[in-house]
Amino acid sequence: MSPRSTLNGLPPWTLAVTAMLAVQLSNATSVFVIGQVGAGGTAWLRMCFGVVFLWIIARPKFRSIRKQDIPALIGLGVVTGFMTALFLEAVDRIPLGTAVSIEFLGPLTVAGIMSKNRKALIWPILAVLGVVLLTEPWHGKIDGVGVLFALGAGTCWGLYNILTQHVGDRFSGISGLSLTIPVAAIATMPVGLPQVISHDFAWWTLPAAAGIALITPVIAFGLEMLALKRMTHTAFGTLLSIEPAFGILIGLLVLAQTPSWLQALGIIIVIAAGAGAQRGGRRKSQDLAFTDLPLETQK
Repeated sequence: MSPRSTLNGLPPWTLAVTAMLAVQLSNATSVFVIGQVGAGGTAWLRMCFGVVFLWIIARPKFRSIRKQDIPALIGLGVVTGFMTALFLEAVDRIPLGTAVSIEFLGPLTVAGIMSKNRKALIWPILAVLGVVLLTEPWHGKIDGVGVLFALGAGTCWGLYNILTQHVGDRFSGISGLSLTIPVAAIATMPVGLPQVISHDFAWWTLPAAAGIALITPVIAFGLEMLALKRMTHTAFGTLLSIEPAFGILIGLLVLAQTPSWLQALGIIIVIAAGAGAQRGGRRKSQDLAFTDLPLETQK
């Protein structure tokens, strides 16, 4: 059985879960690079190395771009870049699991708004309660700037899910990524390049940033695009409810960040909100354009 057939036979949720784990692993390991070139510099380097890998794997088909495709491609590139940059600014200030939970409010709100059931809007409200328990504002210890960065990243994340499905339906495989990640690199250059050139960083910083870029955006975002080609916005957005748990787990294993019992309760509430918002799951077959491997060279 070929790798392509194997991926086609996998349930779309497995692609999404693998992508989530990859994203959180790359975010956690990015913390070490942030100490060398700053959050903006790390995000920009990830996008730049991502362009290199993607263009080696799948040369962009510029002639296939229609005039009506341009707004979505530019929009996805911009929100991808700033989703990464804002989130890394957040994890530089607050724990990874907390940042992911706050950021998750973005796609969960999109899931609620796009659901045909108006009662689904109660789930983002419930998730806010979980985030309050996570941040414990009554202690006065939470970094407000970090929270704002996470909320900004969440806004980009919600838009990213919508635009990724749109671009993924139009461009097969990762050819869409090879067109949007360069936009992300350009969009984050004004904040990333000054940080990189102003730091005297260690020799391992660039290889580390390259390795992280191979995980995210190349592999993780490619898998997300494939998953979104086969799932509804609501199903994908609410499946992401387990991502805060992944953030806590990776934060614990990689960064030794241990949540309190009250914060753990907040995580459970956020996950429950996402699970409760689940309605349906799979896109109609006539809407699918699932054709290529996520890492297959386009011809």
